[in-house]
Amino acid sequence: MDTKTEAEAGAAATVKVAVVYYSSTGTVHALARAAVEGAEKAGADVRLRKVAETAPPEAVGARPEWARHLEETADVAEAGHEDLEWADAVLFGTPTRFGNPAVQLRAFIDTTGPLWFQGRLADKVYSAFTASNTAHGGQESTILALSNTFYHWGGVIVPPGYTDPVQFRSGNPYGASSVAAGGLPDEVALEAARFQARRVAETAAFLKAGRAAA
Repeated sequence: MDTKTEAEAGAAATVKVAVVYYSSTGTVHALARAAVEGAEKAGADVRLRKVAETAPPEAVGARPEWARHLEETADVAEAGHEDLEWADAVLFGTPTRFGNPAVQLRAFIDTTGPLWFQGRLADKVYSAFTASNTAHGGQESTILALSNTFYHWGGVIVPPGYTDPVQFRSGNPYGASSVAAGGLPDEVALEAARFQARRVAETAAFLKAGRAAA
């Protein structure tokens, strides 16, 4: 369902989108890559950034798939405050940990106080996606927990909702999600992530164009 006008596509081309994520074994990384594809399809300039791994080496080494994924994504740049300042829209991705974002992503967010205090995170578009080990394993509450941060920042929260046919197959209006116990995300989850990022980029384009015209 791609109904953008040429004017909308032109506006989206000026939008800057950051996809900031944490992934231990690759599930959320796959969703993040799909989100990059979706935002790029909307014409946005996109940065893919991972947050720093804070788990001790012995914990990572105890799980071969964790250590392998860390090595495979060594070339992905780590997120910094400049990425948040640069972006018009930010999508955050995280596995769920007892219904909350992973501590690695939380640790990065908790360093952004100086930006928040200066109002440099306000009026941007924010959205989130996640994965859990089991179905209904805290996916919605994890996204809602991230939304609490976006409220404090003064952000504009853009969920996917049920605004595209893929959403009726993915079933999560809060944000793209996947069940990690089933392996890497299936095509429905990946398409949901692409759609969510495209919607975020297009909404950010409308806001940016409106501000420029005001």
